[in-house]
Amino acid sequence: MGVFFSGKELVDIAVGIEKSGMAYYDAMIKCARSKKAKTAFAYLANQEKKHIKVYQRMLSSVADAPPPESYTEEYDQYLKSLVDSAVFSSEGAACTIAESTTSDAEGIDFGIRAEKDSILFYTEIQNLVRRSDAKVIGRIIEEERSHLKRLSELKAGLAKA
Repeated sequence: MGVFFSGKELVDIAVGIEKSGMAYYDAMIKCARSKKAKTAFAYLANQEKKHIKVYQRMLSSVADAPPPESYTEEYDQYLKSLVDSAVFSSEGAACTIAESTTSDAEGIDFGIRAEKDSILFYTEIQNLVRRSDAKVIGRIIEEERSHLKRLSELKAGLAKA
């Protein structure tokens, strides 16, 4: 039998991802070499905190029941691999990754990859919930896209410095 997610469970996953992202950017503030990078990482940590609040507000609008459709075990394994490899696995892992970066640009690049991976994950799981809950996941995707755009702008700004 396949794995099922309710809209609430997916928003809970999003909150966990954002908490790990916040831990990553908080750690990058300490690891950053330039003042501009420290400022950028502080901005990103604050954005993650805002996303957590947005997602927690979404919890009141999603249902906790599993979706009515089932998916193949192969698809379930695909989703599990996305969760396991594409997004931060924990706040501790996020900090470890931050501490191992060798430059500010590398820290920004990892953030960009994490945001892209999150968008991929949310896009995939959007089909696993009821239509009403899928709208919530759509809002999460839009939040992540705006974060990715901001990261790209910050990377460009750091490159010019």
